[in-house]
Amino acid sequence: MISKAEPKDANAIASLVNSAYRGEYAKQGWTTEAHFVDGTRTDAAQLTDIIETPGTTILKYEREGKIISCVELKEMDGRLYLGMLTVEPSIQGGGIGKEMLRASEDFGRKQGCKSVFMRVVTRRTELIAWYERHGYKDNGERMPFKFSDPRMGQAKEPLEFLMMEKQL
Repeated sequence: MISKAEPKDANAIASLVNSAYRGEYAKQGWTTEAHFVDGTRTDAAQLTDIIETPGTTILKYEREGKIISCVELKEMDGRLYLGMLTVEPSIQGGGIGKEMLRASEDFGRKQGCKSVFMRVVTRRTELIAWYERHGYKDNGERMPFKFSDPRMGQAKEPLEFLMMEKQL
């Protein structure tokens, strides 16, 4: 079941996101960044701040009382930013990511957004291809992979983001 996350979900979501993006367990899934980024992807305090920020929503997908997927959504000037789309690594490839992507797009339409956009690390070619199969296109924008908080990921090599967007 997909619903809005609440502050009480922050620890479970942090655990899920970190397990999918970083570390050895993340390598079970195909969406890992562990090969080229060290550090923690997020923490409960950061997620609580996101959940409590007006105009930002985290959707969660629960199965048998466990959060197995999430996505961050933020309305920005008539467009919807999509970030942190995460599926439990051991069940990736089962359609949950597609379901969360659809739910995100529906959320954007209900908010009156004209498009959905996201940042993807350029080295993640398989993920870029997955988004392209779902109608997202590289809009030509690039930005460096840099974060002011070193706990949230240090690149092992120079990286950059590309921006992908889909009209709704």
